[in-house]
Amino acid sequence: MEGLLTSCRALSALAICSYQLPRYILYRCHHSALGRGQRLVVSRMFQPQNLREDQVLSIESKSSDLTCKSQRLMLQVGLIFPVSPGCYHLLPYTLRAMEKLVRVIDQEMQAIGGQKMNMPSLSPAELWQATSRWQLMGKELLRLRDRHGKEYCLGPTHEEAITALVASQKNLSYRQLPILLYQVTRKFRDEPRPRFGLLRGREFYMKDMYTFDDSAESARQTYSLVCDAYCSLFDRLGLRFIKAQADVGSIGGMMSHEFQLPANVGEDQLAVCPSCSFSANVETLGLSQTNCPACQSPLTKTKGIEVGHTFYLGTKYSSIFNAHFTNARGELCLAEMGCYGLGVTRILAAAIEVLSTGDCIRWPRLLAPYQVCLIPPKKGSREVTATELTEHLYDHIVEAVPPLQGEVLLDDRTHLSIGNRLKDANKFGYPFVIISSKRALEDPAHFEVWCQNTGEVVFLTKEGVVDLLTQVQVV
Repeated sequence: MEGLLTSCRALSALAICSYQLPRYILYRCHHSALGRGQRLVVSRMFQPQNLREDQVLSIESKSSDLTCKSQRLMLQVGLIFPVSPGCYHLLPYTLRAMEKLVRVIDQEMQAIGGQKMNMPSLSPAELWQATSRWQLMGKELLRLRDRHGKEYCLGPTHEEAITALVASQKNLSYRQLPILLYQVTRKFRDEPRPRFGLLRGREFYMKDMYTFDDSAESARQTYSLVCDAYCSLFDRLGLRFIKAQADVGSIGGMMSHEFQLPANVGEDQLAVCPSCSFSANVETLGLSQTNCPACQSPLTKTKGIEVGHTFYLGTKYSSIFNAHFTNARGELCLAEMGCYGLGVTRILAAAIEVLSTGDCIRWPRLLAPYQVCLIPPKKGSREVTATELTEHLYDHIVEAVPPLQGEVLLDDRTHLSIGNRLKDANKFGYPFVIISSKRALEDPAHFEVWCQNTGEVVFLTKEGVVDLLTQVQVV
């Protein structure tokens, strides 16, 4: 017990995002003998499961489309369901995890002064034509015309829109800078070959921030501030990442970095120096460069999944849209800009890719859709009298640990054996699985507690269970 508590205290990422679950999604337990109280039960969850490999293959168009672990697992347990190439339904468990991720992102962005807003996905062609990206982006832009023949695109990014917005504020003063505006919204890209599930799709969620400063020096300070916030985010999620020098690509600017999760399925090739902090996308290096430009040590190569990208833009966009501010001398000056992206749905899939086993999902503890799953005895088994104890334990947990309200599930499918339900719980990756097995009939009752992320199994009394779960930090 003490060893498990010590492990949990050491893992600061055990923190969860708590919020009060609305009463209308609390279900009364109709499908088990647990009559009293309102409880979240597995039998009421909309979670289309395809736990056999052949069933998973059948819901994508062909077996060659099923190309990575995260895609297979997310389809298998019913986290996503394909609609068309590169487009997926995000099912309830996934949406819960994504909402938690967005709350953590909000915390990090607002801690550095970010202000959250929302811009239309539909972007008029003239904005993109002003920067020539209407032509430069080519077929990646999803374009359409309205009934009046006016052209639009579904935005993959919003540099034009945000700069035009700030430019419309004619009385902007240096005293109001820096301005950090961000949104979390759907983005669209006409991928020629969508693959890897949520890792490369045509429709996805992204956090994009745009910053406006009064000087190049100030803009670089803001750039470092946002990069530090990204580092803090990935540290809190418990994800090992590489911050790599990168090409500015079609977005442009004078400096760029990618945030990459090392993974064999990654599409980016990275050069990393084991002797110093240098790392870069190989696209930025010469073909013959094998030594670190900083310390001359040999570079090592690895693959990565890009989950974040930062750009120092300078005045590329502000000069086109006349995004000015008035300085201390009353002179009009162009704002220095930066833009900063995080792939929200990509972070979810990439985390599953790098943390999971071959057949079981593992989440960053902050993002697990539910923190606790309780498994009562099978109906008709010798231990069936412990079913009521499971009910009491559920109620005791949510009363004694209020942050876990809405985070505890009861697997009420008592027609299945404990073993079968434990296999399902293992696949879903609940951080804590609590089983009412033979020792629940002891006096006092002892419950079998599986800590999925550490692999430990202990037997605890009701008080011990609560003591363990109170170590989950609320953020």
